[in-house]
Amino acid sequence: MKLIVQIPALNEEETIAEVISHVPRTIPGIDVIEVLLIDDGSTDETVARARAAGVDHVVSHTARRGLAYAYQTGIDTCLRLGADIIVNTDADHQYPGSEIPLLVMPILAKQADMVVGDRQVQQLEHFSPLKKFLQYIGSGVVRWASGTDVPDTVSGFRALSREAALRTFVTSDFSYTIEVLIQAGKRKLAIHHVPIKTNLVTRQSRLFTGNWNFIKRQAATIARTYATYEPLKSFSYLATPFLLIGVVFLGRAAYVYIGRQFGLVATNDQALTVGSTSLILGFIIFLFGVIADRIGGVRRVEEEILYRIRRDEIERLKER
Repeated sequence: MKLIVQIPALNEEETIAEVISHVPRTIPGIDVIEVLLIDDGSTDETVARARAAGVDHVVSHTARRGLAYAYQTGIDTCLRLGADIIVNTDADHQYPGSEIPLLVMPILAKQADMVVGDRQVQQLEHFSPLKKFLQYIGSGVVRWASGTDVPDTVSGFRALSREAALRTFVTSDFSYTIEVLIQAGKRKLAIHHVPIKTNLVTRQSRLFTGNWNFIKRQAATIARTYATYEPLKSFSYLATPFLLIGVVFLGRAAYVYIGRQFGLVATNDQALTVGSTSLILGFIIFLFGVIADRIGGVRRVEEEILYRIRRDEIERLKER
């Protein structure tokens, strides 16, 4: 059983050696433990200090491509290196290496395909009340979209089995955490979560520039990923208000029309126009959902093909 701990990093020379040194090198049930650094175009001494700290593998981007791309580079590299379990952790040492055995335990016990470390955000003293509230709301939305019960949906400290790594693929250019979780939930992978301790990180995140920027970009990721896997539901939600407005106004038009037969003096032209337009718009949006759902069927076939290609590639590499 081989475990690889992957660390995406961008200019983390101050903490990278400490992160690597805290990765446990022996865990019951694991035969080999290795560390992979994904250098996302660092311009400081991150790579040199990682090598000095004993990192086993380094893969570098020639320029900064973002956390999501670095994460996927790491997953692909870990699979090619023969990993049975992959742990993703941050290079700022937010997540203690001592928590890794706890994270991989459900996978070793064959109880889970993916395990997410729960930082227990509501108990973190260095999180402001606003940040805790936004985290609570955001995680609730992601749980609904993914069909999972993970409390800390944006936690980057997570373990994946080889099957989970092969079944998920990041397409976002912002962050992988939400997209991978929704993918895993929609593909019916077994997802667990475990409470973990965290270290205090004082520097600001490089992933976003403020709460509003974070909300906007994460909301876009949630909407895009959910619509990808539930297109008919997504378009039905959009069509429903138009259909309801159409029914209400056409009902009003019908009421006025019937009333005229009994001497009611009124016009139903406006209600008829608004109702007909809304009903037609709602129906068109719903048809878009039907078309998107059929396209989604093709996408699911393509994803299965991608999964088999990646699996066969890994099997061939293992046979060498």
